[in-house]
Amino acid sequence: MSTVQESVPAAAVPTVNATARKSSTLGRTTSLIVLAVMLIMPLFVRNFIIFQVTMVLIYGIAVLALNILTGGSGQFSLGQSAFFAIGAYAAAILIEHGNVNYALTLPIAGVICFIFGFLFGFPALRLSGIYLALATYALAVAMPQLLKLGVIEHWTGGVQGLVVTKPDAPFGLPISQDMWLYYFTLAVTLAIYIASTNLLKSRSGRAMMAIRDNEIAASAMGVDISLYKTLAFGISAGITGVAGALGAIAVQFVAPDSYTFTLAIALFLGMVVGGVGWLPGSFAGAAFIVFVPNIAEGISKGLSGAFFGVLLFIVIYLVPHGARQVAILAESLFNKMKKP
Repeated sequence: MSTVQESVPAAAVPTVNATARKSSTLGRTTSLIVLAVMLIMPLFVRNFIIFQVTMVLIYGIAVLALNILTGGSGQFSLGQSAFFAIGAYAAAILIEHGNVNYALTLPIAGVICFIFGFLFGFPALRLSGIYLALATYALAVAMPQLLKLGVIEHWTGGVQGLVVTKPDAPFGLPISQDMWLYYFTLAVTLAIYIASTNLLKSRSGRAMMAIRDNEIAASAMGVDISLYKTLAFGISAGITGVAGALGAIAVQFVAPDSYTFTLAIALFLGMVVGGVGWLPGSFAGAAFIVFVPNIAEGISKGLSGAFFGVLLFIVIYLVPHGARQVAILAESLFNKMKKP
């Protein structure tokens, strides 16, 4: 073991670590520029565009949650739509039946989904790879049907769903509902993004990534495999639940057929397009699943699905590692331009 370590040049180690750190998040300057653009953008666009960007942030949170699970701990899930639905219905029921403030529904929805995800993680411990994907697929398929049960129809609205009241801006601020909800969503997104980044850099995050890279080696090093796998499921489900609650408030409506397996596939697609394991790419992937279908429909309404498939194929073929690969190429070109 010492022979292998000695054969590696000392200068190579810091280089590899620096690259890994840079590739996991955006640089400070880039982050500040993006934040400044996000803050002033609503002042120059229509409410419909503000709503669309709000949905990008919401789906970005859900994709980020999937990134923590898959990119962080190496567990595949095709059932994120189920946790998204639980969070959405938790917020809708609390707002419409319990008269709870919309802001308070977010942590409640997150805790509920964390519990569901943590409990689901226990039977998932015996599964891995494609079998785990199939188990989560079953969860995604079953959830819309469970929400239609007559036993809970009084609370969920059954097939017809529930209408959610969109909140007004507080303190009499002279801004529209869409603009206020955008800034509220942006604040929640920043908090979740910073917390997720710190999580992956923490001891727990390193333990999850050790399990992702080599489960046997992680166990030999004393990592509690069962704990961190179920914890990853719980955290991912909790963040997805917050995204679902925000989605319910933004769309002002929840219904079982809004949270089908198609949504789970869309979130998984967003993770792949954004770059697996790269947290900033979650929002690039979310922008893809929100805007590209609209672009495809603008090209041809009758063949929108075909055009979407072609555009997706082109993106995957040209940049197989998603937005992460684009960011690395852009950084490389920028560094070359700076050199005299």
